[in-house]
Amino acid sequence: MTQRRATRIIRVGDVQIGGNATISVQSMTKTDTRDIQSTVKQIKQLEEVGCDIIRCAVPNQEAAIALRDIKKQIKIPLIADIHFHYHLALEAIKSGVDGLILNPGNIRDSEQVKQIVRSAKERELPIRIGVNFGSLPPVGGIGKSRGYSRVSDMVNSLPKGLASRKEEYTVVDHMVATALWEMDLLESLDFDLIKISLKAFDVPTTILAYQRLSKMVPYPIHLGITEAGTAMAGSIRSAIGLGYLLYQGIGDTIRVSLSADPREEVIAGHEILKSLNLRQRGPTLIACPSCGRADVDVIKLSNSVDKLLKKMDKNIKVAVMGCEVNGPGEAKDADVGIAAGAGRAIIFVKGKKTRIVPENEMLTALMEVVEQF
Repeated sequence: MTQRRATRIIRVGDVQIGGNATISVQSMTKTDTRDIQSTVKQIKQLEEVGCDIIRCAVPNQEAAIALRDIKKQIKIPLIADIHFHYHLALEAIKSGVDGLILNPGNIRDSEQVKQIVRSAKERELPIRIGVNFGSLPPVGGIGKSRGYSRVSDMVNSLPKGLASRKEEYTVVDHMVATALWEMDLLESLDFDLIKISLKAFDVPTTILAYQRLSKMVPYPIHLGITEAGTAMAGSIRSAIGLGYLLYQGIGDTIRVSLSADPREEVIAGHEILKSLNLRQRGPTLIACPSCGRADVDVIKLSNSVDKLLKKMDKNIKVAVMGCEVNGPGEAKDADVGIAAGAGRAIIFVKGKKTRIVPENEMLTALMEVVEQF
């Protein structure tokens, strides 16, 4: 793994981002922000599964005002997600949010951006420059608010990912140029509480954009694959894109964008970080895939253990193995492990066999040891 990219440090509420800070896991509410009760309920559910920072959509004035009451009832930092209307950012700042996301593709009037930045600077609020392939400015229209139509923006005609030649202007070029335009504007106002994201659905395009920008700017980077998909497909797509970049030392915050309960986003984010040994939160389950050698229903047992482990925040590695081939070895690598055989199971703690139990008692016996560990 490449050494983590060095960046400036910013703070979103009480969460430090960049430098040597732990990579944070973010999510976004899927409620109507104007519905304060439902939004607060969802945020509290996300807090329980380890969400570090939450983002709320601000589509109108009512939503911007509602952020004030939402902020008072939650523990984690609150970010206002702003598109199209700069006055919503100003209202969100008045509501006491901990930071903003501005989309340079749909707020392209530099004077409007400057108003937001001046207000954010007074309160020392960070701004994430959120570049998204789906809302890039028209080709030739970066930083220009008039005379360019989204109908004929030419963005979709630009080559993506690896399908380009050196002399061509690509989607990656356009994404990076868009981010740099707003970054330069913020810096011209002596504002440096900046974080940047460059998200697309296409994984190679996203990777190339982040790789290029990471060499050009000193600011923390937020990673994401936008509109990644359903819980399973989207988690896989995100794990490949985000995991590749994180392994290269790029990334200070992440969000796994799923068409699913937002808690699934947070769980997937933590699993990606755990798989790279970048962060440990909660139990880690090692489980064999099962095969014809198994004498017990390993899939059922693994899923039962996984369901019970999800209720814990204990940092523990638990192995569930189904035969003698890999079972004892993998169980030894875990803090607690079980190697199941014909009619019985061996339980290990830190590589040492502690007891043998009948098959009908193995789940209960394993979880008793986990609880006691």
